Amino acid sequence: MANPQQQENMLLTEHFSWPPISLIDDIINAVNEVLYRCTDTFEQGISGAPPHLLGFADRYAAERRTPDKDDEGNDVYPDAALEMEEGVLKLETLMENAVDKNFDKLEIWTLRNVLCLPRGEAELARWVRLGHYAGVDVDKARGVEGELEGGSWSPEKLFALRRKLVETQKLHAALAGEASRNAAQIQQLKALLRPTDHGTKRESASPAKQDGRGDAGNAPASLAFLAHTPAAQALGVGAPSSKATASSSSSSSSPTANHPLATHASFTTSQLPHLRSLLATLRPHLAATALPPNTNTAKSSSSDGGVDPGHERRLYLESQSKRILERRGVDTKEGVEGAVEGGRVRAEEVRGLEGIVEALERGAKERGDGNGNVNADGKGEGEEQPEDMDTT
Repeated sequence: MANPQQQENMLLTEHFSWPPISLIDDIINAVNEVLYRCTDTFEQGISGAPPHLLGFADRYAAERRTPDKDDEGNDVYPDAALEMEEGVLKLETLMENAVDKNFDKLEIWTLRNVLCLPRGEAELARWVRLGHYAGVDVDKARGVEGELEGGSWSPEKLFALRRKLVETQKLHAALAGEASRNAAQIQQLKALLRPTDHGTKRESASPAKQDGRGDAGNAPASLAFLAHTPAAQALGVGAPSSKATASSSSSSSSPTANHPLATHASFTTSQLPHLRSLLATLRPHLAATALPPNTNTAKSSSSDGGVDPGHERRLYLESQSKRILERRGVDTKEGVEGAVEGGRVRAEEVRGLEGIVEALERGAKERGDGNGNVNADGKGEGEEQPEDMDTT
């Protein structure tokens, strides 16, 4: 069983959702980070300073030593860099020891006087109940614990309970994903109703802008005209704003002023019964007044003694067929029920046929001149021409 100190730490950790010692550790780490930045800056400063300003020239003079010379004639002190590095390291170690000593005292005092619970007679660790434990039946939990210790829980029950927990977690993940998708879709729909600002021009050096494609091709179509145009404002249709929502929640005396679109929709639905009654009264007249009657079909229907139910459909199909044929250059007779006479002959086709006939006539004449004055009909001059048959 945990001792009182461990119980207190567990209670505070569960209440804060982080261990109390972690707060002190974060403070010490932040101080150490500032310390290391200071030492780095100090090292860069003394490394860039000339060595004779740091006292190396006086030291060499006191020791009667002569410094070396570089190519430009300046004094060179070989042991300066090593001594500066050792000095920075000693300074950093000294400051670290000072920070550890003082902040260890801060840690002990904070854990004993701030991040703790009263002890002794006023001990609260046994009587504190956190908010997420409200309504928990402790006796029932102890009974379940006794059953677990007694061995009444079988492996099958534990497996079923584990499967139920896994399925619950899957359902929670699916619901969370669905909620995020719904939130994203709501944001997209709100963006459709938000008016785009075409007045502001922003320069960009992105490749998409340099290619000339920009964001206009990828931007979704805006539906802001449904709520922000003068016509929409005249009808009282507008996108809901935060002010309108606050006023509607505070006062409900004028719901039509805050919800004009719902008012128009309710008025439209209230007129539906009247429209249905008008449609019922006009339905008997539709068969007689839908399309003008045709004489041929009227005669056939009158001879049959009844109205053909498919007459209007056939009439419509024939009219549409006639329209398509006329678009393709086919002549039809007047009326809806026309018959096709044939295709139109174009001028190029007529000239081609005339050229073929002339070529045949020239070939026949050439053969006649070479075979004994044969005429164009392929008969000799001595042969009698048969009389043409009278086809009248």
